[in-house]
Amino acid sequence: MEEIDRRIVTLLASDGRMSFTDLAKETGLSVSAVHQRVRRLEKRGVVRGYAALVDYEAIGLPLTAFVSIKPIDPAAADDAPVRLAHLAAIEACHSVAGDESYILKVRVASPSALEELLSQIRTAANVSTRTTVVLSTPYEHRPPEPAGGGPGGDA
Repeated sequence: MEEIDRRIVTLLASDGRMSFTDLAKETGLSVSAVHQRVRRLEKRGVVRGYAALVDYEAIGLPLTAFVSIKPIDPAAADDAPVRLAHLAAIEACHSVAGDESYILKVRVASPSALEELLSQIRTAANVSTRTTVVLSTPYEHRPPEPAGGGPGGDA
């Protein structure tokens, strides 16, 4: 990936609503050149979409937790993501190395809602859980620093 494309990706990750005019100013390209590069990045799947960053407290989901899950029967099919897809409180599901199979990021309204969600997760996927409740989030959604161009990169 070219350095200018890395810069565009970083800028869009910081502000997905940045105009082509502002992207052009930040990169030193013409507006039409930036437009072409952004469309190409979208076509290649580098930029996969644009989303609003939500204040979860404001919408009544102030409690965030990470739930590590492990199958009760290690010989069972590894289909937990499919079995849990219907639970809207699960924001993300990450396959991980280590003792657990997956780590789920969940957002709920209260400790009792978390308790109910954990019960639903255990029942739906036949897993054991280990939960870590988030006390605060000093930062989240940081823009990436794409690899390449420097030591160890693919300039």
